[in-house]
Amino acid sequence: MSEELTGKSLAPYIQHTLIDVGLTRARMIQHAEEALTHGFNAVMVAGSAIPYVTEVVRGSGVRVASALDFPTCGVMTSAGKAAEAEALVELGAEEIDCGVQVGWLKDGRYDEFREDIAGVVRAGVPVKVMLELPLLTDDEKEKAVELSIEAGAAFLKNASSGAVETANPASVKYLVDRAPEGVKVKASGAIKSVTQARELIAAGAVLLGTSAGIEIVTDTADSSTSSY
Repeated sequence: MSEELTGKSLAPYIQHTLIDVGLTRARMIQHAEEALTHGFNAVMVAGSAIPYVTEVVRGSGVRVASALDFPTCGVMTSAGKAAEAEALVELGAEEIDCGVQVGWLKDGRYDEFREDIAGVVRAGVPVKVMLELPLLTDDEKEKAVELSIEAGAAFLKNASSGAVETANPASVKYLVDRAPEGVKVKASGAIKSVTQARELIAAGAVLLGTSAGIEIVTDTADSSTSSY
């Protein structure tokens, strides 16, 4: 039961995220070591940091994840995304979180929207599609889920970060209810407390993307805690 999850038992759900400007090699190594210490599901880092964290977590069971077309989704070309996905995998990424072309969806460019995601999927690792649900109408949400599944997404995500949506049970359940067998849901966006984490897991999320993972597993979050 999710209400029984606390501290260390929440760690296997958390993808320990650190993507920011000016991060040094030493800081990224520290980030990877934190994942080992707390038993997080994965380290989520920018592509340029993959070589550093891969060396630290190799053989531990902690996965290496990265994101593209992020933090502002929909700014890369489809060819660029596909090429970057291949590069990330070559560096050691085992999972990729992928932004989507919200504008194309609104324009009805459905084939292009689907192929934009499929190009990333062809890199050969599980892809989590960041759907930016608050930016979509009800009809657009349905279409975004449908096209993402057709493209081969392994995970559906409510949003790319807290700048778009604070992860909530309603958005998670929306995706869980529409995900076919084999497609899972990751929650993302300003996740920073034990209570919030429990609620998202109870709604059906199997992964939580957060930069406040340590505060969650140590139950030390307070009003000053931030998370993307």
